Amino acid sequence: MTRPVHLRLSYLGLAFLGGTLGTAAREAVSLSLPTLGDVPWAILTVNILGAFALGLLLDSLARSGPDDGWRRRTRILGGTGFMGGFTTYSALAADTASLLGAGPGGANNPGVGLAYGVGTVLIGGLATFVGIATATALRRGGGEVDEGADGVPIAPDVWDEDAADAGRDVSTDPHPGGAR
Repeated sequence: MTRPVHLRLSYLGLAFLGGTLGTAAREAVSLSLPTLGDVPWAILTVNILGAFALGLLLDSLARSGPDDGWRRRTRILGGTGFMGGFTTYSALAADTASLLGAGPGGANNPGVGLAYGVGTVLIGGLATFVGIATATALRRGGGEVDEGADGVPIAPDVWDEDAADAGRDVSTDPHPGGAR
């Protein structure tokens, strides 16, 4: 019986290595970008860059084939590990609370705190979308054809309304009961 991926030492090692490198990269950005006013720009920057890079990475991997082999190793090293160490929700939460005036030495500036917290999440979501769109554009520029799990070419921007209205044809579905 094969152990689940999250219990395999080789994959844990990849996540650990990626996380170590991601944390070091975050610290490098933190040391190079000073806090201007009360806003911790370094944490905002790493979270936005990380959201973009994760969208780019995961969309590229998803469109290149199934999650196994080099794709899975890349996802765990780069996505789970590096981006997990590079981005930081805990610092975002602590910085937001500090800007709201909730902690010792807090700036007691609710407007800046709300803008920072909510803005980081909204801009991060937009950055993820831009990362996905960039991956799609790069893939199209290479002239490659995307294929679905069953090897049939797919066009992600084409919507077949008739097929959507009719639902899935379960008689020919190679993955009955699965979601697409």
